[in-house]
Amino acid sequence: MKKFITRTNGQALISLLFIVLIGFTIILAAAILIYNNIQASSIVEQSTKAYYIAESGIEEGLLRLLRNPQYTGTAAGQPLSVDSGSVVITVSGGLITATGTYNNTVRKIQAQTVYNNGVLTVSSWKEVW
Repeated sequence: MKKFITRTNGQALISLLFIVLIGFTIILAAAILIYNNIQASSIVEQSTKAYYIAESGIEEGLLRLLRNPQYTGTAAGQPLSVDSGSVVITVSGGLITATGTYNNTVRKIQAQTVYNNGVLTVSSWKEVW
């Protein structure tokens, strides 16, 4: 009868390396997904802040227009600083436009107003692109 000699000394090492490779691949994939989600959340947060900065610009424009019906907006090249961002306000023919900027993210809001007999009325308020 013949005896077959088998050597299994390296099997454990190969199995261990294979399991480590699979584990590393799973952990790397999870890390990439988490990183992408963090980036997307950051972009959404910056966009939301820019929107609220623009909204505060509309409110500031309304306030200044109430105090001075001849108000035309911020001076060219002189945006107002708001919460680590800036806003540029323009007023033209009852239309107030505020452009909010936060970390290179820009959002723009317009409000249509009517000034009649000393009463300022906002007829529409919307985001524009």
